[in-house]
Amino acid sequence: METAWLEDFLAVLDEGGFSRAADRRAVSQPAFSRRIRALEDWIGTALFDRGTHAVRLTPAGERFLPAAQEMLRRLQIGRQDALGAAREASEMLRLAATHVLSLTFFPTWLRALEATAPTEATVQLTADNMVACERLMVEGRAQFLLCHNHPAAATRLTGDTFCSIGVGDDVLLPVAAPSLFAGAPSLDGPCLAYTSESGMGRILAASWSASGKTAPRTPAFSSHLASVLAAMARDGRGIAWAPLSLVEDDLAAGRLVRAGTQRDEVPMAIRLFRPKARQTKTAEALWERALALRTAD
Repeated sequence: METAWLEDFLAVLDEGGFSRAADRRAVSQPAFSRRIRALEDWIGTALFDRGTHAVRLTPAGERFLPAAQEMLRRLQIGRQDALGAAREASEMLRLAATHVLSLTFFPTWLRALEATAPTEATVQLTADNMVACERLMVEGRAQFLLCHNHPAAATRLTGDTFCSIGVGDDVLLPVAAPSLFAGAPSLDGPCLAYTSESGMGRILAASWSASGKTAPRTPAFSSHLASVLAAMARDGRGIAWAPLSLVEDDLAAGRLVRAGTQRDEVPMAIRLFRPKARQTKTAEALWERALALRTAD
């Protein structure tokens, strides 16, 4: 069995189809299909239901999925541990963060960590949307993930394999340019929405669902980046739900105003996720410093 087969298997699920997965894996579709068949032959049963147009796992595929994710993640961690043993003094700390937090929270938080105990390790930060950041963690290509979190919004980082601590707080609130309203600001206006890749959009949708609110009508514009939606809101294009950490300067300067009431705001935690399995010495040292600075869970 080849690890590439496991990566192919997960790529089909991530991309939602064999053709897009083959493109991502840079192989022809016939060659890609042969590799999926080889994995199924090795297991001894079909993993995908090929009788439907949509990509759907068989019951056997559903059972195999967490094992495939865990095997790849542990292989990546094992590889990094082996490399780290040879270069402990100059080890790289690999963190992922959602776009907003990489700009608004991470620099200050890292400075606070380094103030307690400076590290000689090189810090590598990958900023991306929530879906991509989760993938980095599941595949073992990041040791930590810094992201917004809400109890109603599910993530791929389940308690069986990952754990997290609170390291800060934020709030998601509707904002718009003052010029958008003839009278008092309200939620009546074009909606600037998040796409499905956005963790912020996931939180907003889950919060609305939990409180019985209905999502706004068809959006006038959508993006997975809160910074883009905030920029469009400043340009008077509509109402965007943005994290306070991103727009507080705009609110203070009057470039944006709150479009709703406090009841429309969605409190969020900022959490640091990690695998439960023990990591390298430098990564564990960072976790200990983060524990000392954590907020109430």
